[in-house]
Amino acid sequence: MSSPAPRLRVHDLRSALAGPFDLHADAGECVVLMGKSGAGKTVLLRLIADLDPPRTGTVELDGARRERLSGPDWRRRVIYQPAEPAWWSPVVRQHFGGADLDRVGAMVTALGLPPAILDAELMHLSTGERQRLAMVRSLSRGPSVLLLDEPTAALDQASTLAYEALLREETAKGTAIVWVTHSEEQAARVGHRRLVVVDRSLQSP
Repeated sequence: MSSPAPRLRVHDLRSALAGPFDLHADAGECVVLMGKSGAGKTVLLRLIADLDPPRTGTVELDGARRERLSGPDWRRRVIYQPAEPAWWSPVVRQHFGGADLDRVGAMVTALGLPPAILDAELMHLSTGERQRLAMVRSLSRGPSVLLLDEPTAALDQASTLAYEALLREETAKGTAIVWVTHSEEQAARVGHRRLVVVDRSLQSP
């Protein structure tokens, strides 16, 4: 019996700015990306998420090539989350249309936020609060892959640990994660494997 395809597979992915990139992440696996600022980590995540056009290479989700899905469908299943995600409505709750609000509320509480924050205006929230709410928003969509670009950069230690615990629950359900961090300690806590981006290409540590 053949082994299942990785949840995410990237092969010879290049853009005008960076590459080649080759990596895979299995269901339930967290792959950590490390490297100096400007090395190309964000470029790679954006290429995988279909936010920037590749010049060559392939990206597959559960064995299906990116081209088989529309852009919106791909980005619902492969979600990229920058350190400061975008918001398009003034009130937090307006970003959760169609979501299971009981689950949303449970995740909010798990991240140390008050349930009433769902009715808050985003302009009054801190960067750390927005970072945690953005993760709840992403998880409420049931992604297959999460691409996280320094998602805890604005969080204190307690909030960071709560964030990591929530994501461990998600990997246990089969979500694959590619996580960019500059913290060796965080990489050791969350990563199943580690890759280093050097001069805009990937290397094993």
